[in-house]
Amino acid sequence: MASSSLLLFQPFFLLLATATALQYSPMTLTVINNCPFTIWPAIQPNFGDELLEGGGFELPTLAFHSFLAPDGPWSGRIWARTGCRPGSGGTFSCDTGDCGGQLACGGLGGAVPATLAQLALHQGGSLDQASYGVSLVDGFNLPLTVAPHEGGGACPVVGCEKKLLKWCPQPLQVTAGEPWCVVGCKSGCAAFDTDDLCCRNAYSSPGTCQPSSYSEYFKEACPATYTYAQDVPSLAPNCDAPKELQFVFCN
Repeated sequence: MASSSLLLFQPFFLLLATATALQYSPMTLTVINNCPFTIWPAIQPNFGDELLEGGGFELPTLAFHSFLAPDGPWSGRIWARTGCRPGSGGTFSCDTGDCGGQLACGGLGGAVPATLAQLALHQGGSLDQASYGVSLVDGFNLPLTVAPHEGGGACPVVGCEKKLLKWCPQPLQVTAGEPWCVVGCKSGCAAFDTDDLCCRNAYSSPGTCQPSSYSEYFKEACPATYTYAQDVPSLAPNCDAPKELQFVFCN
């Protein structure tokens, strides 16, 4: 009797599994370059997560690059490198966001300053979700927004559309080229490396980690971003099952 009961219910479970498979479609991640110049996007997974697209690639002006997010949980960061050029001996260096002199970063992080998109994905199950944000904790090099498409729940567009390099405070400026121009704007922590600005040691708790005049420069222009270690953005997305996340540089 037990085996016949198993045979009786087996088609039902097969139908349920088939229906679930038909409803599920992998999330697409799309990087868009609206800047009037080539950029070199980079991707760094958190420890133990899958490396996507080799960790970096070239993206010409007014072009986009789409790829599928991994099944299951994945978290990491996306940024764009600027002013990149090949060097002698196979090296590859960038004015901002450089990842060890490589075109494909291979899991390495980027040099500050760089505008970062941070995301955590859970897909492939009954509770597909994405949380995402834009961080200026390490500074700024390009405008960046993250835009979900066809998602439910709290799915706002977040990020920083402002061009912050022109008015970047002089102590935070990163310059390059001839004639010299400002290519990046460091955070106070990256520029001065002090405990209070970096929210470490005696300043590591929410009560002692406070905004500074430097973080306020970023926050005033882009309130929906993280600007120092204990910051809380004006928007905190937690999106249900988006079909696509777009990372738009130079909106």
